[in-house]
This record gives sequence, structure tokens and C-alpha cells, in this order.
Amino acid sequence: MRTYVALLRGINLGSHNKVPMADLRALFDGLGAEDVETYVQSGNVVFKSADGAEKLTRAIERRIQRDLGLSVTVIVLTRPQLTKVLDGNPFAKGKKDPAKLHVTFVAEKPARAKVSKLDPERGEPDEFRVVGSQIYLHCPNGYGRTKLTNAYFEKQLGVAATTRNWKTVTKLGELVL
Repeated sequence: MRTYVALLRGINLGSHNKVPMADLRALFDGLGAEDVETYVQSGNVVFKSADGAEKLTRAIERRIQRDLGLSVTVIVLTRPQLTKVLDGNPFAKGKKDPAKLHVTFVAEKPARAKVSKLDPERGEPDEFRVVGSQIYLHCPNGYGRTKLTNAYFEKQLGVAATTRNWKTVTKLGELVL
């Protein structure tokens, strides 16, 4: 059995795509997942499964569509992948306030040509760094005020994405241990 983290895009944002965490846990149980645990209401699920990440991603998305009537992008990470995300944050190593750090997870590695066209000055004073399939953000005025939104990166890179604050990412890292 492998330990995974599933990140669901766009659930429980205001009144949009409401999903009770008990229903989400039951959905994962129904897929044969074990030790299912959710963290906060924004679609973070830690679980164990013998299946591979790609198979799980497709199965979770289909089951959410079937059982909940929602079309939701799901990004599934293994424990080593999440550890790499935690270790790879270029802003966490400096004197940046962790409350101002975020990670945008993309469903697939973006094309280099599209990454090279991102405007590094778009959100100043906010900063971003694309590392593999993640975009690390430092938003000194808060994520609510940034122009470096999930929608911006999805449009520019042509990939689905979901963003989590650094506190959530680090807590998920603790939960997969």
C-alpha cells in the first residue's frame, strides 16, 4: 500500500461545489482506499491504496462525477512527490513569512515554451517560481490580492491547477508520514 494525497480543485469555495468531508471520505472508502483522512474543507485527502496514481486520479474524478454530480480536477501525489514539493520551495528557505507562501499544483508538467512566456513582473511585489509541476508563490500582500491566481496560470499554461497555502502543504506532509 502506498500513501497518497489527493488535491481536489474548486470544491467548497463559498457556495460553489459544496462537498461534505464525510461524503468525500465515504467516496474514497468506496474506491477501496484505506486510512482515509481529510484536512480542512478545501478538498485535501490523505489515503492509502495499492493502485497507481494515474489510475486513482481517473477513478476519483469519475466517482465524484457519478456520485456528487461535479466535474472536479483531482491531482494525486505520492508521499515522495509531496516530500519533493516541501523540499523544493525556493521561498521557504529565505526569510519569507510562511503565511505568505503558496503552491499551485498543476495536473501535468507545463510545456517549457509556455513557462518561458510567463511574465515575472505581472504580480509585483508577488513572486513565483515554476519548479517541475509546481508553481511556488510568495505573496507579501496575501493571496487574495495577487494577480498570480490559479486562473492566470491555468490560462497561460493550458493545464488544470489547484493552489494551497504553505500551512496546508506542510500539514499534508505531516499527515503522510
